[in-house]
Amino acid sequence: MKSAPLVVPVFLPQAGCPHQCVFCNQFAITGAGSGLLRPEAARHSIETFLARGIRSRTSVQIAFFGGNFLGLRFERIRGLLNMATDFVCQNRVDGIRFSTRPDTVRVDTLDAIREFPVQTVELGVQSMNDAVLAHSRRGHTSDHTRSAFGLLRSRGYEIGAQIMAGLPADSSGKTLQSARELIALRPDFVRIYPTVVLKNSPLAEWYAAGKYQPVSLEGCVTLVKKLYILFRQNRIPVIRMGLQATEDLDEEGTVIAGPYHPSFGHLVFSEAFLDAAEKCLSALGSMPDPLVIRVHSRDIPKMRGYRNRNIQMLQDRYKISALQVSASDQVEPDHLQVHLSKLLPVYPPF
Repeated sequence: MKSAPLVVPVFLPQAGCPHQCVFCNQFAITGAGSGLLRPEAARHSIETFLARGIRSRTSVQIAFFGGNFLGLRFERIRGLLNMATDFVCQNRVDGIRFSTRPDTVRVDTLDAIREFPVQTVELGVQSMNDAVLAHSRRGHTSDHTRSAFGLLRSRGYEIGAQIMAGLPADSSGKTLQSARELIALRPDFVRIYPTVVLKNSPLAEWYAAGKYQPVSLEGCVTLVKKLYILFRQNRIPVIRMGLQATEDLDEEGTVIAGPYHPSFGHLVFSEAFLDAAEKCLSALGSMPDPLVIRVHSRDIPKMRGYRNRNIQMLQDRYKISALQVSASDQVEPDHLQVHLSKLLPVYPPF
């Protein structure tokens, strides 16, 4: 997997969206206003970000997020892309990316951006189940997603896909099937978002009326873990799991209900390491006490779990008085060794 680019974000909350999806309140998620639709305001935002200094990365991209980019009027699209292209021409960034709805990827919209240095397009797929999409008021179908992939692939764009867990009328089985259908389209990368109930969203009204019950945090972590493993087995990078924590999102009352956690991705990785450790412990003839679990140095936080939860759970379940997680140069990343057992991969092999 090539290294991820440094992203210079420009948030355009709900800009270009023909309606509001039931789960959506991009203003709450991003904390941004609509003023960045003006190219000069967006330019100022980019200049401010770049002034902080850029860590060494293979590439840097200006990213238009939070809205439906190809749903904007063509003059707005061209104004923003012209502004972003100036930074490319100055060799300050390498390219441009944006997120958009699958149904806005058409021949005419792609023709409108052909002359600009757009490298990556992220599609808000959310689900490949048409009934789930309709219930969420997405306004597009899975066929729109398939068509968008074909058009983008034919023009050489890198394609990302966003999928959601816990949507209304969805289920674990449907979500996993959506992932399998998405895998068949071969996205270059994926983001996985849990469905949470945000203030001022239609879903907040449904929740208050008892018409929607979000998935529990524990249940969503387990489901997203299965999604992560499925994409990993098919060599599709998952670049984010969970909503990006922000001051606005963490403000009391923004998230009304649902599986939001500022370290959601860490919870997913930690559960996978816990599963692997339990598999090893179940295979042991006798339980050593104290017990030592060896992992790669970078994986110590994942094995220990959020606030040492994994250690406590293993001690309680297996009646171990002392458990130590130690770093070992002999253990590869994403592997662990319990006591004297052989190395075990945390994720099922490819």
